[in-house]
Amino acid sequence: MEKILSIIVVLLAGCSSEDGRYSLVTDKSPKVAPTLMHIENAQPRYEPFSRAGNSDYSVRGKNYAVLKVPGEYSKIGIASWYGEKFHGHKTSNGEIYDMYSMSAAHRILPLPSYVEVTNMTNGKKAIVRVNDRGPFHEDRIIDLSYAAASKLGVLETGLVLVKVTLLKVDKPIDNSEWEYARLNRYFVQLVAMSDESKAIRAAHMFNKQFNLPTDIRRTDKVFRVRLGPFNDYKQTQNTVLLAHEHQINEAFIVVEPIADGL
Repeated sequence: MEKILSIIVVLLAGCSSEDGRYSLVTDKSPKVAPTLMHIENAQPRYEPFSRAGNSDYSVRGKNYAVLKVPGEYSKIGIASWYGEKFHGHKTSNGEIYDMYSMSAAHRILPLPSYVEVTNMTNGKKAIVRVNDRGPFHEDRIIDLSYAAASKLGVLETGLVLVKVTLLKVDKPIDNSEWEYARLNRYFVQLVAMSDESKAIRAAHMFNKQFNLPTDIRRTDKVFRVRLGPFNDYKQTQNTVLLAHEHQINEAFIVVEPIADGL
């Protein structure tokens, strides 16, 4: 298995916490910064609000009221980002924080929510899925994942002026909430490359490595090698953590609407 991973490598040639559960005292970037150019924006879709993370709460003596019916929301303020210290730990809504996913933390928007973030200094934009609480610094309005910060050009400065706009997705009319939750399927993207033959070889090796189905998704001239599809989000999270344990640090979760027929 180690040999397979070595072949793949050659082939490819702050939220705040005071509970002491993080192994790192201060946050930082990954030891080896991955190539994130192929990470796509989060795809807004209807999702019922999470059972966890949507109650009003208090941090450091200050009370925060979560928006129950957010309506129109657009704010300009300072964005920060959070990375390796929180990677693999639970977010406020009970998911696992993946610094390579297009996600973010916000103090009062419902979980999950989708927002468009615009870097006011360079004009770059990204769509992220809000699944965590923070940042708990009064001069900041959003904490970006490592991937989102990379896409927006925030890593170099650490803090940057952004505009955060809530993207509203209407609830489907004819389905129950249980059916809405099942309108998506999940993948764990492992690598992306421009050579189709190498992508096919990589897919075969990953299939043997993880004993899970593999999938190749082509977007323009990029071939994305993925594990899946999965119907259960928890299983998907466990799979991405397994990939990270095997030092495939660029692995992240992709959500696709089944209705798209992809």
